[in-house]
Amino acid sequence: MDINAATLSSIFTGLSTAFNQRFEAVENQYATVAMTVPSTSSSNEYPRLDDLPGIREWIGDRVLHDLSAQTYTIRNRDFEGAIKIKRSQIEDDNIGIYSSVASDFGQQSKEFPDQLIFPLLKRGHETICYDGQNFFDTDHPGYDEAGNVISVSNYQPGAGPAWFLIDDTRSLKPMIYQQRRTFSLVSQMNETDPNVFNQGVYVWGVDGRGNAGFGLWQLAYMSRAPLTVESYLAARNAMTGIRKRSGQPINIRPSRLVVPRTLEADARQLLNAQLVNGGDSNVWFNSAELSVIDRLN
Repeated sequence: MDINAATLSSIFTGLSTAFNQRFEAVENQYATVAMTVPSTSSSNEYPRLDDLPGIREWIGDRVLHDLSAQTYTIRNRDFEGAIKIKRSQIEDDNIGIYSSVASDFGQQSKEFPDQLIFPLLKRGHETICYDGQNFFDTDHPGYDEAGNVISVSNYQPGAGPAWFLIDDTRSLKPMIYQQRRTFSLVSQMNETDPNVFNQGVYVWGVDGRGNAGFGLWQLAYMSRAPLTVESYLAARNAMTGIRKRSGQPINIRPSRLVVPRTLEADARQLLNAQLVNGGDSNVWFNSAELSVIDRLN
């Protein structure tokens, strides 16, 4: 194969097509637990989302809530992946495999938010969030019906694999995927590029910017106890009992059960079996959607 500008442009177009087609075809899973927040700078500053006010009867002047009094920051990070193609491989027309590689980069790029979100979710019981407690903790500051400060738990310790109960019915979510720049295919494939002149290789790859962080801890519950009716009910009761500063219920809906592959059978028995115990009706049938996440294994 002759190497010229038209040939190199054609090769990169083919790689880009393979990348884009796979990127569009792949489905990721992070949106089950995380909201996507666009970013236009090196970091985003977030208000204390659990201080969002409720709706009240309008008597007298409006009551203004200052959401900027306490904030936390998520800083963007840079991510990349790249490979090189020897000039001799192009000359010998031996580049067929690279379309598959570009396609795989497309899949990895689309799934990249999963790679950030789910490991962070899994470490939530040992990672501090904005209220000074671990994101999953037995001692979050909360409120009772009268608005008095009490201790609130969204974590059940244990020795087993972790499973999670999530309220995914709101636009606000327990996790944040902060997107500064989506992944795209880039290259150094001009004859004048230093890598071509000095090493005889053409370089292409992907890069993007973003990060993951915690949103509302009230919308997620983590348990390491066995996944049984009793522990599932305890998680639901803990979530639905959480109140606002005013003492009003937040109206949390435990709508999604998120489990690793190792707990899939237990989760399906709990949520999908219509009959249990030899013929009794399963009162928890379809009480939540099930998501099985291999990245939580």
